[in-house]
Amino acid sequence: MSRTDDLNKALSDLQASSADVEACAVVSEDGLIIASSLPQGFEENHIAAMSAAMLSMGSRTASELNRGKIEQLFVKGENGYVIVMYAGPNAALLSMTRKEAKLGLIFLDMSRAADEVKEILT
Repeated sequence: MSRTDDLNKALSDLQASSADVEACAVVSEDGLIIASSLPQGFEENHIAAMSAAMLSMGSRTASELNRGKIEQLFVKGENGYVIVMYAGPNAALLSMTRKEAKLGLIFLDMSRAADEVKEILT
């Protein structure tokens, strides 16, 4: 299988692990989609750009407040969550979940998927 196939499998496994994961993607630190599993109506380029902006601001915040290297970002909205997790030196794993999501399980599943993505990309 190709690297792209491996990434797509990791994303589909993440979505299969929980019905609460509505969408997920692997994005580069400079705002490009590497792989995605997004439903109709979501624009990949827009999501990638927002993810890069979030990562940049989160990294700067963590650094300036002496929190160390960023591991994850978490946004709670009235309709659910957006979670961005470090997935190697040049990539992040993004997940959008339902508002009823059991976050402990989501974090565990995302951590496993992020490790898999990191391994595929290195």
